Amino acid sequence: MKENKFLMARRIIQVAVLFFFFAGNSFGWNILKGNLSTARAFGALPLSDPFGLLQVLAAGSLVSMEAIAGALLVALVYAVVGGRAFCSWICPLNIITDAANWLKKILRIDTAGEWSMSRASRYWIMALSLVISALLGVAAFEWISPISMLHRGLIFGMGLGSLSVLAVFLFDLFLKKNGFCGHLCPLGGFYSAIATFSLIRVKHTRERCTLCMKCVDICPEQQVLHRVGHRTGFILSGECVNCGRCIDVCEEGALGFSNRLVSQKTSPI
Repeated sequence: MKENKFLMARRIIQVAVLFFFFAGNSFGWNILKGNLSTARAFGALPLSDPFGLLQVLAAGSLVSMEAIAGALLVALVYAVVGGRAFCSWICPLNIITDAANWLKKILRIDTAGEWSMSRASRYWIMALSLVISALLGVAAFEWISPISMLHRGLIFGMGLGSLSVLAVFLFDLFLKKNGFCGHLCPLGGFYSAIATFSLIRVKHTRERCTLCMKCVDICPEQQVLHRVGHRTGFILSGECVNCGRCIDVCEEGALGFSNRLVSQKTSPI
């Protein structure tokens, strides 16, 4: 239980979000109504996908002030508080990609021959999504997003969108570990770009580190852990998904979540 506390917490929250969306649309509950693109919480609080809104604006469509307010609220929460936590704590596709990585380990699928991909690809795809949205007059990524397809499918019933989700699963399983989320997803790229200054971050304590590197092995964004074993401080990269995997596997307690603002006031690095 202790070794998987953040994994269990993430799964509980992911399933709870899906359940409340389902209950809102099926039973009329007011906790969450709508979908990940646009929703209303507790019957009053507007929530909108900020990257989706950017695509709609790029397409030249008019949007309501409520949608803008909802997008600003969501962006503010992740930018100031949670970082790229959407990808690991909310996104339903995270369950699918984690399942692919788990099966890859069980089947001992060799990763040596995997495709070589740049993690910067997601930023190019993010920019391309906005350009195509402007050219075609539609929210380009939203039309093909396996995240949106899976979420709507789980709430309203799966259709052809299941093929998109299956493609992501097979891609991660056979071609590239963490391939979609870690290299291709423009939504992940968007949250990475705005999460640079978020307060809740993983902190590494060099004095407790035994250099076992279990954290690096399990991290879906291994490049963010470059300070591990070298110096004490926060994992500052916006590409960190704040999933807690590294904390779960660290037996010496060298990694843990901390508030940057409070920590720097009490024990500056």
